[in-house]
Amino acid sequence: MTKLAGAKPSTAKVAGEESRTVASANWTFMTNHTHVLLSLYRQPDQRLRDVAVAVGITERMVQRVVAELVEANYLMITKQGRCNRYTVNANLQLRHPLEKHHKIGELLDLLSLDPGDDQA
Repeated sequence: MTKLAGAKPSTAKVAGEESRTVASANWTFMTNHTHVLLSLYRQPDQRLRDVAVAVGITERMVQRVVAELVEANYLMITKQGRCNRYTVNANLQLRHPLEKHHKIGELLDLLSLDPGDDQA
């Protein structure tokens, strides 16, 4: 079995097998790009430093992700005095072939729903 760098071993029970050590990586379903975009979608005037803290990555990585999102036209930056305001182009399609029939706005709206909303 290959051990992943940074993975913490845990014990798992597989049907019909004895307990064995399995590498359980610390991962999430959404990418850093999704997390940054969602954070700016929810609060368009927040500082990238605050986005970095919320997402759990460095401010430099957030700047890189924002630059890539701007280059791909998913995000626009408007200067307001000394601050930036971020606007998501919600009408663009998702990029992966499995999801390309959906728009980024659909995903962001879904992820922004309040758990108490009756819409779900």
